[in-house]
Amino acid sequence: MGEHNVSADRDPHREQAFMKSLLADLAALETMIETGRIETGVRRIGAEQEMFLVDRAMRPAPVALEVLQAANDERLTTEIGKFNLEANLSPRMLAGNGLSQMEQEINELLAIARRAANDFNAEIALIGILPTIRQSDLTLDNLIPSPRYLALNQAMRHLRGDAFNVHIKGLDELQLTHDNIMLEACCTSFQVHLQVGAEEFARLYNWAQAITAPLLAVAANSPVFVGHRLWHETRIALFQHSTDERSNTRQLRSHPPRVSFGENWINNSVIEVFREEIARFRVLLTKQIDEDPLEVLARGEMPQLAALRLHNGTVWRWNRPCYGVKDGVAHLRIEQRAMPAGPSVVDEMANAALFYGLMTALPAEFGEVHRRMTFDQAKENFFAAARHGLKSQLSWIDGRNYPTTNLMLEQLLPLAREGLIRAGVDSNDIARYLDVIENRVRREQTGALWALRSLAAMENLGMPELRQRVMVEQMIEQQQSSLPVAEWLPVKLDDSREWNHSYQTVGQFMATDLFTVRPDDLVDLAASVMDWRHIRHVPVEDDEGRLVGLVSHRDLLRLLSHGLLNKQTQPLTVAEIMRRNPITVTATTSTLEALNIMRSQKVGCLPVVENEKLVGIVTAYDFLALSAEIIEKQLKSISA
Repeated sequence: MGEHNVSADRDPHREQAFMKSLLADLAALETMIETGRIETGVRRIGAEQEMFLVDRAMRPAPVALEVLQAANDERLTTEIGKFNLEANLSPRMLAGNGLSQMEQEINELLAIARRAANDFNAEIALIGILPTIRQSDLTLDNLIPSPRYLALNQAMRHLRGDAFNVHIKGLDELQLTHDNIMLEACCTSFQVHLQVGAEEFARLYNWAQAITAPLLAVAANSPVFVGHRLWHETRIALFQHSTDERSNTRQLRSHPPRVSFGENWINNSVIEVFREEIARFRVLLTKQIDEDPLEVLARGEMPQLAALRLHNGTVWRWNRPCYGVKDGVAHLRIEQRAMPAGPSVVDEMANAALFYGLMTALPAEFGEVHRRMTFDQAKENFFAAARHGLKSQLSWIDGRNYPTTNLMLEQLLPLAREGLIRAGVDSNDIARYLDVIENRVRREQTGALWALRSLAAMENLGMPELRQRVMVEQMIEQQQSSLPVAEWLPVKLDDSREWNHSYQTVGQFMATDLFTVRPDDLVDLAASVMDWRHIRHVPVEDDEGRLVGLVSHRDLLRLLSHGLLNKQTQPLTVAEIMRRNPITVTATTSTLEALNIMRSQKVGCLPVVENEKLVGIVTAYDFLALSAEIIEKQLKSISA
């Protein structure tokens, strides 16, 4: 949970004072490591559970502040968006039944959050990226009004000097620009912590990096973003884009982003990671620091290292080092951040068990990872796993290549079982959680694959918005049943589904696969497109995607009736016949309002525009088809 009493003011004196504190904290930590003041020999674990709040239509519900007040539990807190929540789980020992205790606490907190959310007609959803989220949800109106988040947005925009650009290629291709950091609110995760000693940190941190790829491959649960099927774990790409404050100049110099896998193995100490963070990444947030960490050490006490922790909280490595003090004892942790939320609590805990088991077994089995694998192989594995999930091919120890399913079944699962046994984990917990992973791999069904198969099963049934809503609805039902995702059946559309939430706004049924022309195109092209695609309206957009006009079949009929097409000696362009400044709506315009606009303005279609860009179109034919579909459903309901 991040520090909220912060500032992004670019005051040179304040920044200099903070940097002085930051360097003092690093020097103090180095002293603590050299003098053996970091707790060692303890395997304590913890986790942060992030989640979405959704309304009855399975859309983001910006009621986090109200839900937190109603829940009244200090373990629940805000995340960046008003439709996000975070649960901070209690630290506990890995040995014994620590894993099942963690699962019990997650379920307890989810039940508390769910009861509070229901008071505001909202529900809890566990998934890496909510399929029903739209770019129009990502305004600063939905940003939690916390100094930390407001300061982060201000600092990111200042350093970048431009909008955030997203370009992700998967089964579909997505390109969009956004003017704030709310893209980060689209990503929720299940972040697990493992306490390690200072003397073993470098060795275990390197192994955490190597383990991340196979872990991510079996945990993938974020395949859809704003209606596009992208990576199996799209969160990896989207989170990097959402926090990328690099200017064009720094990108050209290959300066690493704040969200990254890293650039190399570390050699000796956690100090190397913190030094790189300070050297590479400008301070985003500052606060007044009253602690002198070296004086605190001289008194025999443990410093909080508040400046170091604040700066570390603005560099989002997928494996992040963490410093903390519990009961007057300082410790170090590795925070594994790559795993998404969901698809169920037992799936999340199975992922955690796999991570903890491998972190125990692999160093004992293979020694130093840098002697058996290059960093580039580990990094390439990471992105392959994010893109392809369980379908990926990974390069493992000594350069051998494996399909992820074979690597998991033949090597990693047996080693994880040995590791958990060595760590003293309860045998029932070991069997329960690792059997969940084994079934998931054997049945080849991660959360991502379940979602993609569900969408494929509903293909050509209803509008895309409806299919996504039904999928989220079914996902929440399955999560509350406590079944692991390997046992989920693909979603199917049926006549028993409620339809009253499915067509409330234009965005839920507008056409997005558009055929457009430019102003300087020939009218013949516009006419041909209408004929080929059996459409009655063609939007006209400029090279930047801005809507500048509309050509309809009536415009062409008018030309024909006046004989103008035959009289023209010069080719006629679209600009000469298009209707300029057509009436438009947004994706959030209500269906009833759009229908009234069409009726009152006597128009047959409404282009849908967001941020001055054309994103869709809705026509009178769409309303006719919608009416027929709803009537058909009602008749079937009556006859049943």
